[in-house]
Amino acid sequence: MEAIINTIVGYIWSDALVYLALGVGIYFTVMTRGVQFRYLKEMVRLLFDKQTSTQGISSFQAFSMALSGRIGVGNIAGVATAIAAGGPGAVFWMIVMGLLGGASAFIESTLAQVYKHTVDDQYRGGSPFYIERGLKMKPFAILVATVTCLSYGVLVPGVQANTIADSFNTAFNIPPVATGFIIVALLAFIIFGGIKRIASFAGKVVPIMAIGYVLMMVIVLAFNASNLPAMFALIFKSAFGMDAVFGGIVGLAISWGVRRAVFSNVAGAGEATFSSAAAEVSHPAKQGLVQSFSIYIDTVVVCTATALMILSTGMYNVIPAEGLVLVENMPGIEAGTAFTQAAVSTVFSQYGSGFVAIAIFLFAFTCLIAYYYIAETTLVYLDNKLRYPVLKPLLKILFLIVCFTGSMQSVGVMWALGDIGFGSMCYLNFIAIVLLSKTALKVLKDYDEQMKLGLDPVFDPRKAGVENADFWIEYSDRHHKR
Repeated sequence: MEAIINTIVGYIWSDALVYLALGVGIYFTVMTRGVQFRYLKEMVRLLFDKQTSTQGISSFQAFSMALSGRIGVGNIAGVATAIAAGGPGAVFWMIVMGLLGGASAFIESTLAQVYKHTVDDQYRGGSPFYIERGLKMKPFAILVATVTCLSYGVLVPGVQANTIADSFNTAFNIPPVATGFIIVALLAFIIFGGIKRIASFAGKVVPIMAIGYVLMMVIVLAFNASNLPAMFALIFKSAFGMDAVFGGIVGLAISWGVRRAVFSNVAGAGEATFSSAAAEVSHPAKQGLVQSFSIYIDTVVVCTATALMILSTGMYNVIPAEGLVLVENMPGIEAGTAFTQAAVSTVFSQYGSGFVAIAIFLFAFTCLIAYYYIAETTLVYLDNKLRYPVLKPLLKILFLIVCFTGSMQSVGVMWALGDIGFGSMCYLNFIAIVLLSKTALKVLKDYDEQMKLGLDPVFDPRKAGVENADFWIEYSDRHHKR
């Protein structure tokens, strides 16, 4: 079974997906005139917009929910595997993909806002919703919703739970079964509390965990300051094949850098579209900009923090293929959280593994909460008339079972299943947002024009030339009556 799963992963995560992700990122960066760069100051301002309602959540809460899905084990274990397989040059291409991915994140999150609507007195939206309403392709939308629900409800959660259990076992000698019970108990309390409790939890925990992790990186780098110039030179030279040791694997550096960036920030894969649609904003582009900024935090800040700690301390191996050992600073140690734990331990001694284990728990746990919300939203889409109210509780129970069993399964199998889920969604959503690019660009043009006039943009789809955005017609009419 494991061999079959790995074969499927090989087909899905081929170079085709790598270059598709790069191509889409470049395409949207050009078409939006670098929206992720020219509105950087505006992104930060919008982040703290406190507008909310009984149906929607604030921009910051939506940002935190999306970031809780983006920041997970890929930021710690995934970065380590990229270095192990692609060398230090993979870090450069990971950052490049993160910068380009900001444009893809803007497009998909803006579309999620354009085509959102109210279900059961809550804002709901996401990739299936904009595919149905924007592309008018109901079968395609159902396919995307089904794949997304299965991915986030069954295939992907095991990666996060498994990594928590593994790190706790290494750092504190806690058996995986005990960790599994703890994860399930805490998850049950939050996901049975509804979207408001999920958003509230994410809004409080995510900023703290991200800031704490970056501070830990700063301390580690300060202790290794003398190594930094050589380390940055190594990253750059390896990225372009100019290093004597890593020059022959520049293709792997590009491939693994892009893969891990996509796995970590999932820009363009549709993940953040569900929380984006839940935000209360006056213009869809506002949430698009907020979510574009979340890519910077995930990849350019958190992933890079992990990479710099590993490389500056020399706690890594580079073994791109069986029998090909380029660097082996940690004999017998498998790539993953062990690299990061060893790097932090060079400064914090015996406490290093514990610090990283706690960081992994916070990253992965908030990720699991985001995954459940996405799975539930796609279930609402598939059963939009709520004809089968029993489905929601069943999804909750199935999700908790998957998390518990995933904490005790093989690491390789869990990552492979996660790769299948993420990869499948990437192909589907990349196609959808490219087909809907004209609509997203109309929305951006409307936002640009209002900003140039010094207005606080309010979206009216009739003026922008966007069809089937019923929510925004009503919103615009209410706004102009005030």
